[in-house]
Amino acid sequence: MTCAVSLLFSDRSAVTGDSESMDEFPVKMTEAVCLGASLALSGICYYLYRKSRTTLDKLDDAPHFTIDGKLKDILKVTPGACLQYAVIEGAVHPVGEPLTSPFQKDFVGVLQKFMLREHRLVWNGLSRTWTDSERVLHQRVNAVPFVLVGSNETAVKVLCPLQASGVHMETTHEKFHQVNYGLGDIIGQYLSGEKLKGQLETEEMLKVGTTLTGVGELILDTDGTLNLRPPSNGSQYFLSITDFDTLLGEQESKAVLWKVLAIGSALVGAGVLLWVGRRYYYQLRLRWEREQERREFERLQAEAPRAHAPVRGPEALQDGAEEYIENACVICLSQPRNCILLDCGHVCCCHSCYQALPHRRCPICRQDISRVVPLYHV
Repeated sequence: MTCAVSLLFSDRSAVTGDSESMDEFPVKMTEAVCLGASLALSGICYYLYRKSRTTLDKLDDAPHFTIDGKLKDILKVTPGACLQYAVIEGAVHPVGEPLTSPFQKDFVGVLQKFMLREHRLVWNGLSRTWTDSERVLHQRVNAVPFVLVGSNETAVKVLCPLQASGVHMETTHEKFHQVNYGLGDIIGQYLSGEKLKGQLETEEMLKVGTTLTGVGELILDTDGTLNLRPPSNGSQYFLSITDFDTLLGEQESKAVLWKVLAIGSALVGAGVLLWVGRRYYYQLRLRWEREQERREFERLQAEAPRAHAPVRGPEALQDGAEEYIENACVICLSQPRNCILLDCGHVCCCHSCYQALPHRRCPICRQDISRVVPLYHV
């Protein structure tokens, strides 16, 4: 029984020693992954926040112009006949024949986007629920040249409208084609883990006559035409069916969102660092306490009366060997039991194995150990 207990504690001490040597490294793998992910995410969010903030500042500083006869005069006196970032607003008119919606014959526009998406339900084994997924089956975009018309029939031609950001089309058609199932289809869906819901057909158009807000580079061409195009300095190009204040508010909300995400990710990373620092501090304090216990134990052993020292004669060696075998530490089986565990009073291990215990509990009765004193043999 004693051998079995000693072997058990011997294995436990070996494992404990390995874990303690591994714990000397202050950051664990999971903590390193969380820290790296939070720092990377905060960096990305901060970059997107700065980008959104820069765009917002440029929108605030962009001059507003009315599309009228004075606009050409302003550009003529501007160096290079170009305004790098300007805001204009006008009604959409096509240059030539407009596009007609195949679903609503009275809808005509200059931009048309048709999309067919397939919706499916996919079984999620982790949450044990059906989740919705979609994929684009077909997408087509049609465009015709158009201009923004202001007062006095002054027009500004819009170049590269598909490169612009912002909501510049509205939904003119939306229809969901639901799939009918048979009994065999239902059984097959449960076996495969996928259910086909149907197909969603949508059409979006920028209709003729819509008031459009444009933010970009405004130039006066050599033939006297006014053009709005993507900025050559890398600023963001906007076309929106909302007014400028709404567009500004949307960009401000986006900047605030990226800022909150960046701060949240940074706080998570700081929390991981504080957790690692806290655990490392407790490890250092525990190591210091064990060192103090060891020194106190050695001091008490040194202060023991010399009369308690064993006799080193030929006969004493044989008696000592028998005592060593009978009073061996139940954990390592190689050192004598030289300490008393208090408050339970058990004498079962050496001081080295006591310090290697994973928890301050007696190996015999599992009672908490308050302190340890040396054992003297008389």
